[in-house]
Amino acid sequence: MRRVESTRREFLGTSGVIGSMLFAGCTASSSDQEASAGTYTVDIEPVGEVEFDGPPEQWTALLPTFADMAFALGGGQTLGIQNHDRYAAEAFDALPGVSHDRDEIVELVSGNVDKELFYDMNADTHFIDPNILDLWYDWSQADIDEVRTSLGPFFGSFIRRHSDDWHDYRYYDLYEAFDLMADVFQARNRYQAFVELHEQMLDTIDERLPPADQRPTVMLVFPAGKTGTSFYPFRIDDGGVSTKQWRNLGLSDALAETDVGHYSYSDDGTLGPEALLEIDPEALLVRNYGGASEAEFRKSVVEPLAEHSVTSNMQAVQNDAVYNAGYLDQGPIINFYHTDKAAKDIYPDAFADATLFDRERIAEIVSGDV
Repeated sequence: MRRVESTRREFLGTSGVIGSMLFAGCTASSSDQEASAGTYTVDIEPVGEVEFDGPPEQWTALLPTFADMAFALGGGQTLGIQNHDRYAAEAFDALPGVSHDRDEIVELVSGNVDKELFYDMNADTHFIDPNILDLWYDWSQADIDEVRTSLGPFFGSFIRRHSDDWHDYRYYDLYEAFDLMADVFQARNRYQAFVELHEQMLDTIDERLPPADQRPTVMLVFPAGKTGTSFYPFRIDDGGVSTKQWRNLGLSDALAETDVGHYSYSDDGTLGPEALLEIDPEALLVRNYGGASEAEFRKSVVEPLAEHSVTSNMQAVQNDAVYNAGYLDQGPIINFYHTDKAAKDIYPDAFADATLFDRERIAEIVSGDV
C-alpha cells in the first residue's frame, strides 16, 4: 500500500524569523481551482501519494526546477533554494507586475541544510526529492520522517539528469512534473496556458531551425575548479530537465560518438585540455555563469581557453563559439528564458528577430489572467 501523507500539520514547529516572511506573488485564483473544498491526493515518484487539503501556502523547494513550477502556477516564491547563484531570479524579475525578491529566499547550501532550518522556514510543503537530503546533506530517514510528520510532506522528484545509479524510479520530463504540480496547486488553467505557450515556442523553433547538416556539434560542460581549462562533461542526449533547451534546438552532441559519460553522483570525471581538443566541438556551451555579464564570461572562460596552448586550437575557440550555457536547473519560466538565449546565440541568423516567448503573457498567467 502506498503511503498517503498530509499537508495538515500534526505539530506546530517554532515560528522563527523565516516563518514570518511575506508571501510574494499570487495564490491560485478561485477560477483556476478545481477542488475548492475537501482533500485531494497527487502521486509522484519516489514519494508516492500525497494528500492535500488545499494549495500550499508557505512552501520550500531545494532545486530551482520545482520552485519555478510553483511560482508559475501562482504559488508565490519559495522560502528556500539551494544556491542563489544557481537560481535564475532574473527570469522572474523581468515579469512585469509580478512580485519576486531573491533576497528573501534562504540559501540551502552545504553545512546549512539541517532540521532546525526547516523548522525556521516552517513550510507546509517541501518540493524536494527526499533522496537528495540523504545523498547530498547526510540526512537520516529519521530526519526526513520527522520533518514530514511535524511540518509537512515532501513532494518532488530528482529530474535534473538521468545518469545517477542510485535513481531507480521513474524520470519525469519538465511538463510531466509540471502537470503534477498543477494538480497540487489546483491550477489546471495556468498549466494549460503554459503548455500552449510552450507549444508555440517549439513551433517557432521548428519553422526557423536550419537543416540538420547546418547545425553545429556542441559540447556542454561545467567548470571544474578555477583553472578555466578543466570541465565536467554533460550529455545533452541525457534526457534530463537541465538539457531540455539544447535538445529542442536540434543540436548534435559532440560526446555522442565518444565513451565519455554524463556527470553524475558517482562519476565526477573531468575533461582536460587534450581531451577537449580531441573531441573538438564546433561550439562549447559552458555552465555555471548564469547571470554573469558578457565581459565576466569572457574573462573567466573565453580568455583562458584562447590563451592556453592546447585549447586555443579548438574550433569553438577559434570561431568565437564559446557560449554561456546559463543555469543548471530550470522550470517552465526559466526554460523559456534559456531557450530564447540559446537559440539567438547559436543560430543568430535564424532567431535574431524571433519572439520565442512573451514575458507579459507569462506575467498574466502567473497572476491568474488565463
